[in-house]
Formats: sequence, structure tokens, C-alpha cells
Amino acid sequence: MSANVTLSPGERQRLEAAHVGIAGAGGLGSNVAQHLVRAGVKYLTVADFDVVSPSNLNRQFFFRDQIGRRKVEALAENLRRIDPEVVLTLRDVRLTSENAADVFSTCDLLVEALDGAEAKAMLLGAWLPLGKPVIAASGLAGWGHSAAITQRRIGSHLILVGDGTRDIRGGLAPESPRVGLAAAMQANAVVATLLGLPI
Repeated sequence: MSANVTLSPGERQRLEAAHVGIAGAGGLGSNVAQHLVRAGVKYLTVADFDVVSPSNLNRQFFFRDQIGRRKVEALAENLRRIDPEVVLTLRDVRLTSENAADVFSTCDLLVEALDGAEAKAMLLGAWLPLGKPVIAASGLAGWGHSAAITQRRIGSHLILVGDGTRDIRGGLAPESPRVGLAAAMQANAVVATLLGLPI
């Protein structure tokens, strides 16, 4: 007998009512966003201060004709092609310890999708005291080693995706397959958290 994997009307409503924040619209953030919209999440706040560059196209949810555009605006265009009714709050801003909590103040849950250990630590330091869930990532550069990318709960509000070791400081470039795996796992953890399911 096959299991029933269709969402109930109540579960669908929970996803549609949730407001998810995404800190960063690069390899992780842009791909997490598309997965969440495809899963039925309707409210997203996305923050990023960067523009689309040619080097982004190997792993980020952007296209060649969007080079030079603000990432939040280009991503919004792409997400609305998936679901024209998605409600997006776009913040073209560099996140800091002073503004991060305010930028995502209306969100129920946050996805950490920033570059660099310092930026990641800053965001967690600003968000975790609020007592809301955050899905973070660390260690996803290079190729192969797919089974090393895991997810684990740390404390009551933090879920960490990645292998914790393979990053760009070791001379490894972020490549689409492993970045995509981590982004899909982050999005899956978001949906599971919103529905009260095990990650």
C-alpha cells in the first residue's frame, strides 16, 4: 500500500499563511526561494544588496539576460513566473547586526543563505534571541561527497544543513550540484518545520 503524500487542506493553508524570510539571494537563497514557492509558500521576505553577475549563473536561479540587475528584483521576476500570486517583500540592503532583526521582523522563520562565516554568525546572533526557527547552511562547496551533506538540529531553534567543512576557504568553489542539494534540504526543512514534521 502506498502512503498518502498529498497535503491536506489544513497543511496547504499553513504553508500559504506562513511568512518566510530569506537572508541572501545567491546560490542558496535564490534556489530555496524557488523551492518554497513551488511548495506553496505564498509570503517571502528576501534581502540581498548585490547584483547578478556572470559568475552567478553556474549555481543561482538567474538568467543571462538578468546580468547587472539587482538580485532581489531579478529573483522576484523569476518567482512570479512560477506563481504570479506570491507576495514578496524585497529588501535591497546589506544585512547587519543592527538591521537584521528588523528586516525580517514579520517572518515566522528565517533561512540563512549568506556568504562567509562572519555574516552567518552575525545573522544567527541577531535572530536566535527572538526564539524563532532558522535554517542555516555551512560546508557545501566543491563536488561530490553528497552523503556528507546532512541536516541536524542544534538547540531548539537552529537547523544546520551542510557538511560543516567543505567551504571556499579551502580553495573549493561553490558549484551548482552541491549548492543545489543544500538549498533543497534547507527548503525541505522549512516546509517540515512549518508543518510540524520531523526534519
